[in-house]
Amino acid sequence: MTKIKPYKNSDLGKKEQVTQMFDAISGNYDGLNRVISFGIDIKWRKKVVNLVKESKPDTILDIATGTGDLAINLAETNASKIIGLDISSGMLEIGKQKIKKKHLDSKIEMVLGDSENMPFADNSFDAITVAFGVRNFETLENGLKEIYRVLKPNGTFVILETSNPTKTPYKQGYAFYTKNVLPLIGKLFSKDKSAYNYLSESASVFPYGEALNNILRKIGFINVEDFPQTFGVATIYKSSK
Repeated sequence: MTKIKPYKNSDLGKKEQVTQMFDAISGNYDGLNRVISFGIDIKWRKKVVNLVKESKPDTILDIATGTGDLAINLAETNASKIIGLDISSGMLEIGKQKIKKKHLDSKIEMVLGDSENMPFADNSFDAITVAFGVRNFETLENGLKEIYRVLKPNGTFVILETSNPTKTPYKQGYAFYTKNVLPLIGKLFSKDKSAYNYLSESASVFPYGEALNNILRKIGFINVEDFPQTFGVATIYKSSK
């Protein structure tokens, strides 16, 4: 898989660049996401929550939690503890403010950490989620191995990630949108002009569908399923340990 980085003229590794990028765009991230996805990302997250609810988890880890949208949605479950993990302190600070306003401090904890080297014991969580985060891992397989390590046996793992439509005319329309429109919107709303170029480029080369299913199986996940969303512009993946 081609390794796309946010800043082409930087000598920093992908992990450091992704951290820098999300810190820079954290203030605009939520509003910009609603504009870019036409608000459909809210519906996708609800579907993730419903899949997680099926296994009635007590402890949930939301990786690449960002500003905590999915972690907050997961509070609808009966879980007693939800941890949101992210590498960007800027994103986490905004997430903490949102959680405080919703009076969810006792249920959701935001933790600064690296998804490829997590500060949790083996077999710690009943369910793990990642929404639009796995393509930002420095090394995809290392991140998935860490997730496998901290997930309990029979635990549920759900990914929500961008994918590429394969049918005409959605394929052509999505390619035009991500290449031309998305970066333009990013430039208009964000002070970091490279960020939304990176987000569209990284989505275009990231494995999706059966390709990602096979990587999950290689790591050791079982019961792997994928559910394409909105003509295939995003996909939800569900698996277990």
